[in-house]
Amino acid sequence: MELQNETADRRRKRNIQVAFIAFIGLLAILMLFGNTLQSLTLPKVRTEKAMNGSLVHTLEGSGILRPVGEEKLSNPDGWKVRKILVKEGDHVKKGQKLILYDSKSAERELQDEVTHLEKQKIELQNTQDQFIQATMEGDELQFRNVKREIETRKLDLGVQERKIDELKDRLTSRKELTAPFDGMITKINAVEGLASGEGDVLIANDRLGYWFELTADAKLLSGLGISIGEKIEVQVNTSQEQQTRLVDGTINEMANAEPRTDNSSSMDSGKIRTIPQKVLRIKVIDAELKGGEQAWVKLEKRSNQEGFVISNAAIHQDREGMFVYKIEEQRGALGNVFVARKFKLDSSETNDKETMIQSGSLFEGELIVVESSEPLQDGDRVRLQ
Repeated sequence: MELQNETADRRRKRNIQVAFIAFIGLLAILMLFGNTLQSLTLPKVRTEKAMNGSLVHTLEGSGILRPVGEEKLSNPDGWKVRKILVKEGDHVKKGQKLILYDSKSAERELQDEVTHLEKQKIELQNTQDQFIQATMEGDELQFRNVKREIETRKLDLGVQERKIDELKDRLTSRKELTAPFDGMITKINAVEGLASGEGDVLIANDRLGYWFELTADAKLLSGLGISIGEKIEVQVNTSQEQQTRLVDGTINEMANAEPRTDNSSSMDSGKIRTIPQKVLRIKVIDAELKGGEQAWVKLEKRSNQEGFVISNAAIHQDREGMFVYKIEEQRGALGNVFVARKFKLDSSETNDKETMIQSGSLFEGELIVVESSEPLQDGDRVRLQ
């Protein structure tokens, strides 16, 4: 009887022990399951490691080549265009004939003035004959009158001769349009048979070259150390086959431009940040250029200083300034947890893709939040993507 009681007692204790172990296991499973469910509700973040290095500043842009020196040529008297001797794209030499004008009306006017001059000479000869007669007759009054008339007619002859010389010069200079310098014909507005207008021919000065403009962030240009007069390599399409060749360019002008707005900054601070801009005018000189070609530049330069380089997407801004969230790993009984910690940026340098942070409180390899499924606050638990 005692043996049976002892056996039943051992069985009861074993059952209690098994039930207790099962209860503890179930409790652990429930805790793990609950922790897993809780972790699934945490914001999901994408991170990158802070890597030590330097920034690469890149300036890239393009524009259309335009003549530095371009002049409009036309006939100031509006004569009809008789013949056009050149076409757009032609290279011409100084003094080369470009357009011939109908000068018949000017030639007739000149001939009329020459005839009038001959008539004045005959009249002067008649007056001189009267002077001789007055001298022979001894008529003092007539002598003085005829003498004054001779002087007057001589003055009229001088005026007429100068008028004829002016008409000759005008006829010579305006019956044809010539190139004032070596250059290229960029546009022809003249039409044969029609009167001359403003800008019959547009000619670009080969000696002065061509230019194009591009706009860039003022901070980027400062990082590149670009200055006026600096030489720069320019790529240009020089033919219809879009063949690319390199030509030497010079930064000829650098001026302030309208600032651009950074709408992404308003997501954190509620304010739209403006970024100062500058416009660069780059000049190129090359004998094969005609104007209208596509030109572009690409400059790369590493920053002189080094720091921790992270993506611009990780940068946030509030009233206190710029900051990032870095991941802090904390050990726990049921596993490690990850917490987002706000890290203020004291100084930084940036380009269009990355930012370089110079700070002793950030270490290489630390995880930086680049993207989050929900807005974060300092101390929020997160789950890594």
